[in-house]
Amino acid sequence: MSRRGRLLAIGDIHGCHRALRSLLARLSPNRGDRMVFLGDYIDRGPDPRGVIDTLLAVRRRVMRCTFLMGNHERMLLDVLEGRNLPLYLANGGLVTLLAYMTEGQLRLPASHRRFFNGLQRFHATGSHIFVHAGLRPDCPLSQQTEEDLLWIRDAFLASDADWGKTVVFGHTPMRKPLLQPRRIGLDTGAVYGGVLTACDLHTRRLWQAREPNRD
Repeated sequence: MSRRGRLLAIGDIHGCHRALRSLLARLSPNRGDRMVFLGDYIDRGPDPRGVIDTLLAVRRRVMRCTFLMGNHERMLLDVLEGRNLPLYLANGGLVTLLAYMTEGQLRLPASHRRFFNGLQRFHATGSHIFVHAGLRPDCPLSQQTEEDLLWIRDAFLASDADWGKTVVFGHTPMRKPLLQPRRIGLDTGAVYGGVLTACDLHTRRLWQAREPNRD
């Protein structure tokens, strides 16, 4: 590890709590590191609530953590506000709703509500732009819509636009990490039988872990 610490980006977790814990054990993050989680912590996988508990524990331990909003967190927030339940259920949200159900009522711990409400839409450093899904080509970062940041796919992936920084993203599952000069994609389909991936952006070293029984 360099003296300045690592800049670690972590791809889509989707309720794969055991994969997350295994990955964190391999990373052994410390207070010298900076960690950016790319969103989609919940839905589809077996233990979304456990994932959030662990992420909160990581933030207490590592301190310099940034948590981005994914489209799945946006859908959960919509449901909590009484909107778009059919869309959420169609995108694997039932497992998360059941995880937070108590006596027939949806009850999130206050710490989890604060976590979801505090998620960032993007995070920029001097060399990188972190975002869940990607960026709309030919559109300045300041003018990107939430829908672009959380949902875009084909228009971003097909573009060779240069935003002046490397864009680090998740959202689109890939068999292996995408490591290009202008783009780094880290959703390697942990919930679909792939792996959960972390990358140190200073060195582009990778760490990976697999959720048991997801193949």
